Amino acid sequence: MTSRTLNALRRIRWAVRGTLAFGVSASVAANTLHADPNPISQSIAAWPPLALLLTVELVSRVPVHRRSLAGLRVLATVVISGIAAWVSYWHMAGVASHYGETDASPYLLPVSVDGLIVVASISLVELAGRIRDAEAVSTTAVSPPPAPVIVPDGPTQPMIVPDRPAIAASTPAPARDPRAYVPPPPPAPPLSSETLDAARIAAAEYRQHTGRDITRDALRDRLRVSNALAGELLRATRAVTPGTPARLNRTPATVDTPTR
Repeated sequence: MTSRTLNALRRIRWAVRGTLAFGVSASVAANTLHADPNPISQSIAAWPPLALLLTVELVSRVPVHRRSLAGLRVLATVVISGIAAWVSYWHMAGVASHYGETDASPYLLPVSVDGLIVVASISLVELAGRIRDAEAVSTTAVSPPPAPVIVPDGPTQPMIVPDRPAIAASTPAPARDPRAYVPPPPPAPPLSSETLDAARIAAAEYRQHTGRDITRDALRDRLRVSNALAGELLRATRAVTPGTPARLNRTPATVDTPTR
C-alpha cells in the first residue's frame, strides 16, 4: 500500500469522524430539548450520546491484541450503543412530536439519526484497523530485509590453512622503487697520525693535571674539533696499541698468610 493510499484513508477517517460528531450532536440536541429546563436534567439527557462517541473513539484508536479483551470491549460497546439508542430514540420522538411532526414521522426520525451514528461508528473502527495495517506494511517496507544465508548442499570440506613460512614463501616480495633507495652514508675518513698524536698528548696532559681520564668535551675544546671526531679520537687514545703504554688493571699481589 502506497503512501498516497494511506493519506487518503486518513482523510476519509477525518470525514467519518465529522459525520459521527454531527449525528451525536443531533442526538444531544434532541435529548437536551426534551429534558427539563435545568442543567442537571439536560446533562443527564445529553450523556448517553457522548458516552457512545467516546467509546467509539477508544475502540478505533486503541488496538487490543488479546481476543478475550477484544470481545469484552465489543460487548461493552454494544451495550452502550443500545442504551444511547433507546434513550435518544424516545427523546427525539418526543421533540419531533412537540414541534409538529405527525403520523409515523416522529418515530422514524430517531431511527435515521441512530442509524447514522451506528454506520459512522462501524466505519471509523474499520478505517482505524486498515490504517494500522497500512502503517505496519509501510514500516516493514522501509527497513531492508536481512541478506539470505546460502548453505551449500552436501558435506562441507575443511579449510586447510598453510603454515606461516609457506605463506611467506609463496607471497612475492614487493618490488622496490629505485627512487626510494637511500644510499648509506660514506665511511668516516681514517684518523691522521698528527691528529691522533695531538689527542694522545692532550689526554696525557689532562691526566697529569687532573688525575683523571680526559672526557670527550675536554678533548673537543683542546683540539677544537667536532663532537664526532672528538669521540673517535677518545676511543683511539683509550685503545691499547703496540709501543704505547697503557694503564692496565693491576691486581694487588696476594700475600700468603702463614697458617698457625
